Amino acid sequence: MFPKTGNTFRNGSTKENVQIEYRDAVLRALTSELGGTHQATKTAMRWTGVSERTARNRISGTHAPAGEHLVELMRNSDAVFLAVLSLAGRGEAHVFASLDVVRAELETMLKVIGALQEQGYPLRTGN
Repeated sequence: MFPKTGNTFRNGSTKENVQIEYRDAVLRALTSELGGTHQATKTAMRWTGVSERTARNRISGTHAPAGEHLVELMRNSDAVFLAVLSLAGRGEAHVFASLDVVRAELETMLKVIGALQEQGYPLRTGN
């Protein structure tokens, strides 16, 4: 019989799985939006104020952002924002988050339509 040394081996700890899932989600979001180039690293550095090495680690997926850096990434990246909402089980919240953008675009389009009507352009209705 072997003496107990106090070392334990984790077998797929839930906390570790969540950490890996989080890191991978941020990695996928950043690379989908920025790509994996040196310019992506520079952009991530500018967004968060971190060093080049830290930004590279995030884009390569070896480390995930924490705290204020995550907030800055979410502020600047829709992909990261949506990834975090999805991880939190709040994927439907992105609809509400984008309503302001949709409303602003609709208001702009209505102004354009109004300006065209004032200039005498007829608007076709129906087919």
